[in-house]
Amino acid sequence: MKLAVVGGGSTYTPELIDGFARLRDTLPVSELVLIDPAAERLELIGALARRIFARQDHPGLITTTSDLDAGVAGADAVLLQLRIGGQAARLQDETWPLECGCVGQETTGAGGLAKALRTVPVVLDIAERVRRASPDAWIIDFTNPVGIVTRALLRAGHKAVGLCNVAIGFQRKFAALLDVAPAEVHLDHVGLNHLTWELGVRVGGPGGQDVLPELLAGHGDAVAADLRLPRAVLDRLGVVPSYYLRYFYAHDAVVRELGEKPSRAAEVAAMERELLALYADPALDEKPALLAKRGGAFYSEAAVDLAAALLAGGGPAVQVVNTYNGGTLPFLPDDAVIEVQARVDGSGAAPLAVAALDPLFAGLVSHVSAYEDLALDAALRGGRERVFKALLAHPLVGQFDLAEGLTDRLLAHNKEHLAWA
Repeated sequence: MKLAVVGGGSTYTPELIDGFARLRDTLPVSELVLIDPAAERLELIGALARRIFARQDHPGLITTTSDLDAGVAGADAVLLQLRIGGQAARLQDETWPLECGCVGQETTGAGGLAKALRTVPVVLDIAERVRRASPDAWIIDFTNPVGIVTRALLRAGHKAVGLCNVAIGFQRKFAALLDVAPAEVHLDHVGLNHLTWELGVRVGGPGGQDVLPELLAGHGDAVAADLRLPRAVLDRLGVVPSYYLRYFYAHDAVVRELGEKPSRAAEVAAMERELLALYADPALDEKPALLAKRGGAFYSEAAVDLAAALLAGGGPAVQVVNTYNGGTLPFLPDDAVIEVQARVDGSGAAPLAVAALDPLFAGLVSHVSAYEDLALDAALRGGRERVFKALLAHPLVGQFDLAEGLTDRLLAHNKEHLAWA
């Protein structure tokens, strides 16, 4: 089985390599190609990847290339992990929205729109080249904003599934709190990418007992601390929101906080420099502990599980993914992309049925899904007015003057990445 990773020079990649090495019985990879235009960085990470495989006696071949077409040729699956503009663009996404009193974040709000505008055209070009070189290959998208990017891929007719690590992170955290094996924990995970709630926590599978009330009663303080939300919010909602909901439920407090401390982009850039120095050590043959602070926890295990279900006869499996709504949430269009538990096998991902969503959550999902539709239109067709309308539609903006000011700043900071700007 051949897998290709576009963005293989990412500092995330050793996490992925470690998962492929440890879980080789689940996903028997014979060839792994790391693809990235940054040749020096790619070779550094490629060398570490080979040492990780060797340490764990994995027989697979790891190659590196800057030639996308050659790298994806013959691939069974292509995993996308891109950051168009790098950490410099992320720093801008986290900074200029604050000038308008809006949250600065790389996937949420105005910064998330900027990232979508930069990313969607590049991903679609890559996907077309994958389709020409390997028409049967699956595309697994881990590139943010995952919901919008996956929507673009599916609308263009690609065999694509979106993946995020939020759900598997909650699964592992809850399993530890409940003192059960992670495989025993099934989440009633519902919403859009980076806009989800855990409506139930079931032990023993999808039909198991919902222990969410007991979890909140016994461990609510710890869960709330991880989410950086007051315990009272969880008690009143009766569910566990994604940590991205903090940008909605505590927007003004977050804006004040972001204006008083270094940006996450600056922190990650410093961490990446340290990680690359570690990766250059020829004695290093495992992922360093520092990588856990970089983000993407359990990303490799989620990716292996998804690829195995799609390719290796490991399915059908049940996993949280991003895929077409198809009537699952009846208040959304069928071609909206939602993030829910789905049955995954060689034919793709089919969402499992979910209970009717409380209006408290359904209203926000509808609002953000409408924004995502406008954001995708802006990413595909360009134009200042489309950008403005997407911002005006976003619940974290929603005011004419704010949308005007944010549009001007977005275009000024992203001209080099937007051919139409």
